[in-house]
Amino acid sequence: MATPNDRAVLQSILNPSTPFGDLSGVDVLEESDAVDDDEAYNPELLKCVQDLEVAGVLAAESGHLAEAIKKFNEAIRLLPDRPSAHNNRAQVLRLQGDVTGALEELDKAVALSCGKGRSACQALVQRGLVYRLQGRDESAHEDFQHAAGLGSQFARQQLALMNPYAALCNRMLTQMVEKLRNPNVQQN
Repeated sequence: MATPNDRAVLQSILNPSTPFGDLSGVDVLEESDAVDDDEAYNPELLKCVQDLEVAGVLAAESGHLAEAIKKFNEAIRLLPDRPSAHNNRAQVLRLQGDVTGALEELDKAVALSCGKGRSACQALVQRGLVYRLQGRDESAHEDFQHAAGLGSQFARQQLALMNPYAALCNRMLTQMVEKLRNPNVQQN
């Protein structure tokens, strides 16, 4: 019943900070331009690798990071040119504090995906976030711009936040809302 734009608004309200909560089909590439990351793989081998990745994600979510790395390593051993497992391993490496290793994995994922498709989009968003944390805003901006072109609403939000005029507007809006909430408080 709701339009894609209505669903996008609800998605951004309910999950404003999730980079992977982007709604497919909303202001993204045409379906014919989309890249199916997995169409070139043997279906049985792909299923095995996907099961390993799911097990790795579950292990990571449970705090078993070493077990998650083992699962992703095995997935990469079976299909070394599939970017998804590199994305997932990068996430665990980042959680372990190995930012250099995470960036290497994200670089591999972007290269293997040729900068196209869901895996590229996710890798670019992850790498852009790491770059922001490192203060490498120009590199972050490039990655977010590429990911936004692949359909990531989260990347678009990051680009807006990086815009100095948007930051000024956000500060002004925050001050106005605070003044409306607390009219008797003097602000500097």
